[in-house]
Amino acid sequence: MFSHLRHRVVQAPMAGTSTPELAVAVCEAGALGFLALGTLDAAGARKAIRSVRQGTDRAFGVNLFCHAPARRDAAREAGWIETLRPAFGRFGAEPPTALSEIYPTFRGNDAVLAVLLAERPAIVGCHFGLPGSDQIAALKAAGCRLWATATSVAEGRAVRDAGFDVIVAQGYEAGGHRGIFDPDGPDGRLDHLALVRALLPLGLPVVAAGAIMDRDSARIAMDAGAVAVQCGTAFLRAPESAAPPAHRAALSGGRTVITRAISGRPARCLVNDFTVIDDAAAADYPVAYDIGKALNAAALAQGNTGYGAFWAGTGATASLARPAADTVRAISP
Repeated sequence: MFSHLRHRVVQAPMAGTSTPELAVAVCEAGALGFLALGTLDAAGARKAIRSVRQGTDRAFGVNLFCHAPARRDAAREAGWIETLRPAFGRFGAEPPTALSEIYPTFRGNDAVLAVLLAERPAIVGCHFGLPGSDQIAALKAAGCRLWATATSVAEGRAVRDAGFDVIVAQGYEAGGHRGIFDPDGPDGRLDHLALVRALLPLGLPVVAAGAIMDRDSARIAMDAGAVAVQCGTAFLRAPESAAPPAHRAALSGGRTVITRAISGRPARCLVNDFTVIDDAAAADYPVAYDIGKALNAAALAQGNTGYGAFWAGTGATASLARPAADTVRAISP
C-alpha cells in the first residue's frame, strides 16, 4: 500500500484548507495527497476528485465525516445563540434565529457513496467514526483501501474489526477536530507516539498524526512503529493551501487550545477571540458550526479575524511558507 511512495508522508485531509491543488502537489512530490470531502455534497465530491485526476495520475485518498447525526435540542440551541449574541453585537449584527445541521454524515449517504463507487479513489478515509457495514462492503468491493482515524485502542479495535486496512493514530497534539468517535466519552489524550505504540498490537499498519513538523519527529514516529506520518499544519502555509492570510499569520503565535465553541466538537485551534468563550453549553456538532460560521462572517465584515476556525497543531510555530513539495521533502524520514 505504501510501496509506491517515494516519501512516507501523508498530507492530512483538512476540510476548508486543503485543496485539489495541494493533493496534486503532494502526490507529484512522491507522497500521498488527500482530499477532504466531509463538507461537500455528491456533486462537489465528484468535482474535487476529478480535479485531482486532471493534475496527477498517482494514487490519492479522500476523507469523509462519519459522525452520528446531531442530537437536536431546541432549548440548548436557543441557549447557545444567546451565549454568542454579545459577540455578534460587537459587530452590529444579530445571530441567526435558528440553526441548521450544515454537514451531513457519510453514514447512510447514498449519493456520496455512489460517487465513490463510480470514481473509485485508491483510499477512502473516515473521521469521527465508521460508516455502515453495507458502505464498507461496497467500498471494499470497489477496490478502495479503507483508513480510519483512531484516538484510542478501543477505537482502533473497532476500526480493525470493521475490516479496515490502516489506522491513523491521531495524537492529542494534532490540529483540527479530534477524531474521537464519541465526543462526550472519555479521552485519554495520548500523544501520537504513545498511541502508535498502543495500536501496533492490533496488527494493522499505523500512520502517526499529531504535530509532526520536521524530519526528526517523522523519524521518531517511524522508529516507534508507524509506517508513515500524516501532516496537516506543516502544509497550511503552502501556496496550494486555501488557508486565508489571517490563518497563516496566526500560526506564528503558536498557542493552541482544544475547544467545542466553534463547531460543537472538540478541535484544536489557535487561540483567538472564539476560543476564550466558555464552550460547556455549546450546541451539538455540526449545528454549532452553523452559528460559528455566521459569527466569523459578521466579524470579517467589520475587518475582525478573531473568530476564524484557525485549526492548527501544537507545532504551529514551525510551519513554513514554502511549496508543498518542499515540505514533503523536508519532512520525509
